[in-house]
Amino acid sequence: MTIKRGVSLYSYQQTQFFKELDLEGQIREVGTNLGGADGIEIVDEMSLHYPDPGAEFTREWFSWMEQYGTKPVAMDVGMDVLQFRDHVMSYDECADRLIHDITLAKSLGFNIVRTLSVVPIEVIEKALPHAEKLDVKLGKELHQPMVLEGPQAREILDLAERTGSEHVGLVPDLGIFQFRPSDVQLDWYKRKGAQQSACDAVVDLSLELRDGKAPFGHIDMSRHTAGNLRADFGRFIRTRETSPEFTDAFNGVIAVTNDRVENPTDLDYTVVSEALMLSHTSTDTLRELTGRITHIHGKFNNMSEIPGRPGQYQDISIDYAPVVQALKDGGYDGYIDTEYEGQRYFQDRGVEDLENEVEQVRRHQEMLARLIAS
Repeated sequence: MTIKRGVSLYSYQQTQFFKELDLEGQIREVGTNLGGADGIEIVDEMSLHYPDPGAEFTREWFSWMEQYGTKPVAMDVGMDVLQFRDHVMSYDECADRLIHDITLAKSLGFNIVRTLSVVPIEVIEKALPHAEKLDVKLGKELHQPMVLEGPQAREILDLAERTGSEHVGLVPDLGIFQFRPSDVQLDWYKRKGAQQSACDAVVDLSLELRDGKAPFGHIDMSRHTAGNLRADFGRFIRTRETSPEFTDAFNGVIAVTNDRVENPTDLDYTVVSEALMLSHTSTDTLRELTGRITHIHGKFNNMSEIPGRPGQYQDISIDYAPVVQALKDGGYDGYIDTEYEGQRYFQDRGVEDLENEVEQVRRHQEMLARLIAS
C-alpha cells in the first residue's frame, strides 16, 4: 500500500489568471519541482475547453504526461443546474451531464471523477453503471463542516453496499480536520476592519469547541455547507431570526463575542462565527474508511516554516501528522492531491502583495513527503 502525492491544478488558479503558468506550465511544475509528486487533478472548466477539448488537445495532453512524468488522477466536475436559464435541470439531465463527464475524463486518462458534495445521491446512482462500464470511480467530496460520520458520507457508503460497486466512494477534503481558522484568513478579516480581540476569540472558541469546553454545547452543523451557514448567520445578525436548529449556536456566538470583544461590529460577530464552520471529524473514522476513499484533497490555506527547522513547513490550523498516520495505519493506497486555497485571502491587495501559489504548493509537498516517509 502506497500513499502517493499529486496536485490539484486548482491550486494554481491565480498564476493561470495572470498568465504566469499555462496548463503545460502547471503540469511541468508538478512533474519537475515537487520531489516525486506525479499526480495531476484538474477542474474541468478551468483546465479544458469544456465540454469538448478536441482531439488535438487530447494528443497534446498525453504528450505532456509522458514528457513530465505525470499521471492523470482525478477530474473535478461541477453541476450548474441553472445553465439553461429557463429551467432547473432535472436529475435525469444532471445524470446525463455526469455521464458525459465520465466519458470525457476517461478519454484523458482519468480513472476518478470527483463530484461536488451537494450533488444528489440519486444523480450519482443514475450515472454509476456508466462509470462501472468505463472503470471510472465516482468520488463525492466532503467539505467542512461535513464529517466522515455524517449523512453525506453515509449515503455514499450505503450506495456502495447496496449495489456492491467498487466504483463509488468518498473524497475527504482535509479541511474537515481544520481545528482553528488560518492566520491568513484572520489577517484578511483584520484588513476589512475586524478587531484583534475578535480574531483571538474565534481561535479560543474553536479550540474550546474541539475540547468540549465551550460556553455552549457542540452543535451539529454537518448537514450544511459552510456557504449556507455563513449566509444564515449573516441574516441572523441583521434580523435575529433563523431556523431552530441554528438558534442555540448562533446565540452562543453572539454571547461569546459580546463577552470578549469591546463594542463588537457585525464583522466581529462574523469572525467569531467561523468557529462553527469546523467539522470535528475523527481520524479513527478516516482510518476505518480508507478502502472507500477514491483520493484525497490536501486542503490548506497557508504553510509556514516550522520554528527552528529551516526548510520544513507546517499548517498551524490543520494537524496533518495524525491524518497521514491514520491513512498509513488504514492501508490507504492512493493519492493526496495538494489543494491550495489561501490565495483568496489576498485578493483585496495589490498584485505585488499576492501570495506565491507555486511556493505554497512546494511547501505543502515538502510536508506531505516528510510525513508520508516518517
